[in-house]
Amino acid sequence: QVQLVESGGGLGQAGGSLKLSCAASGRTFSSYAMGWFRQAPGKEREFVAAISWSGGNTYFADSVKGRFTISRDNAKNTMLLQMNSLKPEDTAVYYCAATYSSGTYVYTEVYEYTAWGQGTQVTVSL
Repeated sequence: QVQLVESGGGLGQAGGSLKLSCAASGRTFSSYAMGWFRQAPGKEREFVAAISWSGGNTYFADSVKGRFTISRDNAKNTMLLQMNSLKPEDTAVYYCAATYSSGTYVYTEVYEYTAWGQGTQVTVSL
């Protein structure tokens, strides 16, 4: 099983940018499709973005489309989430997740992922 560690969270201003990183170790990173989820206080964990094992296929939640980008570097076992034009409603704990996949698929549901990081807090102020 792959192990995941997020970093890069913190305090951002509305309209600003933050970049999150997810470092993977354990199994072959390129065998996994990856995703980002977030969870705000009192709310369920929700899908943010996903990327296929090769990076050739990506998908975004409507709430972040056009503002966030997702990428991966299989040689470095890392995945990134670039967050631009931040809004206060982006405030949440952000989690990276992995699921074994040999196809070009992306996954958007919590139950489809088998490995999770511990989360990193993102707080966006006005």
